[in-house]
Amino acid sequence: MTDVPGNLEAAAALARLYDVDLLDDPGDVDLYLALAARTGGPILELAAGSGRIAIPLARAGYEVTAVDIDPAMLARLRHKLEEAAKTEPEVGGRVHLVEGDLVGLDLPGSPRFGLAVFALNSILLLDSRDKQRAALETMARHLAPGGLAVVDVWLPAAHELARYDGRLSLEYVRTDPETDLLVTKTASAEHEPTRGHVELTAIYEEGEQGGPARRWVRQDRLRLLGPEELSEMAQDAGLIVEVLAGSYDLEPLVNHDERAILIGRRRGRTGPASLL
Repeated sequence: MTDVPGNLEAAAALARLYDVDLLDDPGDVDLYLALAARTGGPILELAAGSGRIAIPLARAGYEVTAVDIDPAMLARLRHKLEEAAKTEPEVGGRVHLVEGDLVGLDLPGSPRFGLAVFALNSILLLDSRDKQRAALETMARHLAPGGLAVVDVWLPAAHELARYDGRLSLEYVRTDPETDLLVTKTASAEHEPTRGHVELTAIYEEGEQGGPARRWVRQDRLRLLGPEELSEMAQDAGLIVEVLAGSYDLEPLVNHDERAILIGRRRGRTGPASLL
């Protein structure tokens, strides 16, 4: 089955399959836990998805407001919280779900957050400079003075982009631990250099070994964002850029790094002496 806009079953399947994509841990959660320990809560996570970051932060004792525009993602997060509450009753009460567009978001009682997180390329899903800048303004607007904003973006190399010509390639064959179904993911990417966009198409086929498969298709349009532009946007949003790193251990960004992790502080009181 191929999804169509508004298909609730497809939306739920794609939210579940997003978790299958991330069975290989990106390795970023420890960074957010460390920054939370320095800043304290509460914490704002934009594009929170199904709770990969929000739940560990809640387990560590922090209040987290998780914002996402996708109701299927938030439904998965809600279900995970309900499951966690069976053995950790306090965890569910620490995560507050907000369904809505992060562009222009204005939560009551702000500015109040010690830490705001925009993880794992999520800002690239905003397909214009104006939207990306507005997202950084949302982070800054909700931070308490001295609070930290963290943004993580992918930096594809030129030779990688040159291969993005729309051809399909196999990404993985995995077993979904939730359904025990075999999932085969193929994907294509097409780079539009004049506009700085990458069109991504992911095709998931899942079923029992040797049996009929169901098909789900996800399409995304990324606007690539380099470290200089990211820093400029952060400063325009009212953040002081304190760290621009190339890895989750916050080593300084150098040529050929595959990601940029920006940490910016909202102007105000002095925060921790060192982030490194």
